[in-house]
Amino acid sequence: MTTIYYKQNRLKKLRAFCQVAKHGSVTKAADKLFASQPTISLQIQALEREMGISLFERNGPQITLTVEGKILYELSEPLVQSVDHLHETFSAHCGDLSAGELSIAAGESTILYILPEPVKKFTSQYPGIKLSLANETGRDGLEMLRNNDIDIAIGSMLEIPEDIDYEPIVSFNPVLIAPLNHPLSHKKDLILSDISPYGLILPPRHLSTWRIVKMVFAQHNTSYNVTLEAGGWEVIKRYVSIGLGVSIVTDVCLTERDREELTVIPLDQYFPKRSYGIVTRKGKFLSTPAERFIDLMKECYPGRAKNN
Repeated sequence: MTTIYYKQNRLKKLRAFCQVAKHGSVTKAADKLFASQPTISLQIQALEREMGISLFERNGPQITLTVEGKILYELSEPLVQSVDHLHETFSAHCGDLSAGELSIAAGESTILYILPEPVKKFTSQYPGIKLSLANETGRDGLEMLRNNDIDIAIGSMLEIPEDIDYEPIVSFNPVLIAPLNHPLSHKKDLILSDISPYGLILPPRHLSTWRIVKMVFAQHNTSYNVTLEAGGWEVIKRYVSIGLGVSIVTDVCLTERDREELTVIPLDQYFPKRSYGIVTRKGKFLSTPAERFIDLMKECYPGRAKNN
């Protein structure tokens, strides 16, 4: 009985520790665990005595993990997650996915063009699972992943942090889009310098498209001019169609109607394909709904993750 109580008590302490480490606040951890602040503080102090180390550096109201604290968090957080999801995981392995939650972060283009088919299949097969899509990209999505605010992220990654795993699922081709009867539409063999005289409409500069365009033009010692920053491929396509400029996009965003109403010129001789895939945190426990969604992503896009 003493051993069982000791292990249960250790789990409580580790759960309190992980919440404080995640939020950097005893107050927020107490709110999440529906406990009092003194209770959380006592559990942290007891864990520090048990481990014989200091887990946090305390500077007034702000607390940060020590080196040892970071190591313990990396080891204990997946264990706590696994225990907290034990009933759900057990039920899923027994074939029961009648209840549960799955939260995914993805950018607007991914939500609009990549996810509709997998989401439709998932909600059809598992109607009892509450699915949430957060429209977040880049650093914000990674921060949500690191804080366990989401189960997985889906999107395109150029640089992969050491604590992140990225599995490409599907890739698409780069193209130039321009209005119909634009001077570039009459070019038989378009080269990069042909684009230079015309203003580019690009997504905001903090997104990866801007960096790719800058890199490719620099590699070919060719100038370019951005006349408009606009968020989202749908907005960009609209502004291109009314003659405000040309753009370099990934053809995932092009419908059959777009191809009829815009000039579309392949640019794969200059720009790399853009992959979209599953983003997870290394060592993170993946719930069964998350694993099932990843399987459905692969079913919807079989053999389409090649990057040339």
